Amino acid sequence: QVQLQESGPGLVKPSQTLSLTCTVSGGSITTSYYYWTWIRQPPGKGLEWMGAIAYNVITYYNPSLMSRTSISRDTSKHQFTLQRSSVTPEDPAVYYCTRRKYSNYDYWSQGTQVTVSK
Repeated sequence: QVQLQESGPGLVKPSQTLSLTCTVSGGSITTSYYYWTWIRQPPGKGLEWMGAIAYNVITYYNPSLMSRTSISRDTSKHQFTLQRSSVTPEDPAVYYCTRRKYSNYDYWSQGTQVTVSK
């Protein structure tokens, strides 16, 4: 059974960097052909795909978010990380990490509510 566990602060100050880590258990982040993905849901809005890091370490980003978004991984810790720099009032959301293969998102984290406030 694959499990994704998020960790990271739920409160970030404006202009600071949001950093969330997703720890994967029960599966390897290097297994073909999985894409380890970050998705967020702002208040009152739908899901927004932010980006992904593939099994072969290639990264993909939402063009509208990529200027301040970075996704990386640490295979020794079975983790992949989202960094969102210079957060603004548009960044509060519930952030999820998830696994995708082909068109199927099969495992999700519990979600982290992120607030941006002084």
